[in-house]
Amino acid sequence: MIKKFFESLIEKAIFISGITAIAIVVLIFIFLLKESVYFFLNNNLAEILFGMDWYPISEPPKFGFLPLILGSVLVTVGAIVIAVPVGLAAAIYISEVAPGWFKEILKTGIELLAAIPSIVLGFVGIVVLAPFIRNLFNLPSGLTAFAGSIMLAFMAMPTIVSIIEDAINSVPKSYREGSLALGATHLQTIRRVILPAASSGIMAAVMLGIGRVIGETMAVLMVTGNAAIMPTSILQPVRTLTATIAAEMGEVIQGSMHYYALFGIGFVLFVITFFINLAADMFLHRKKS
Repeated sequence: MIKKFFESLIEKAIFISGITAIAIVVLIFIFLLKESVYFFLNNNLAEILFGMDWYPISEPPKFGFLPLILGSVLVTVGAIVIAVPVGLAAAIYISEVAPGWFKEILKTGIELLAAIPSIVLGFVGIVVLAPFIRNLFNLPSGLTAFAGSIMLAFMAMPTIVSIIEDAINSVPKSYREGSLALGATHLQTIRRVILPAASSGIMAAVMLGIGRVIGETMAVLMVTGNAAIMPTSILQPVRTLTATIAAEMGEVIQGSMHYYALFGIGFVLFVITFFINLAADMFLHRKKS
């Protein structure tokens, strides 16, 4: 009797926790929409989303989101291009190649990357990475989108490796045994059997990695140069959506159009992140044919 009571209590607690999480997300969405709707109603939406100039305190002010969106996309794509191959290779090695004792060391080391505060990585980027990039490419400044991509790749690595490793480990053992029994080598089994079987999990890892890095603020603010210009190269300074909010919200006049524009940026970022995570969830729970 007592056991059933506790089981029922735990079930209700889990249900309440799930409903609370959904309610919080909905409330955040409503709050951002409420604070940004004034800005969107009083400005041309096409000029906001495709405007190339972000000069919120000029006369007249210009609220073009495009340099900020492209800056976020450039840094995020660069981070994923770096993190996905390295993370995939690391997950394959940990799951299929590494001996048991070394596997635990590698998993612990990669997971520790998630414990490093972003501001610490930002300091490392300023002191070590930015001068290296400046000297390597003979640039006036090493604070570029490329520096931000490298920093964000380190931050996305634990998420990507963990999810890909779980996806590989979830592949039935019979798949491996059947492939090896047919004469395939271990490498061929990994490439032609295990990876295709784990493809939905790998794709989910990529999408969640994108969601992880696109919302990062402090490290990006510190190492990307924070210049709100249209990027033409990954070796140029850029400014992201998150960095714009962090850099300007503390000094903006509350109730001004600039104030509501920053909430507009937050709303756009929320929508982008929501659809990225939704796509990742769809891939993760996709039924295998």
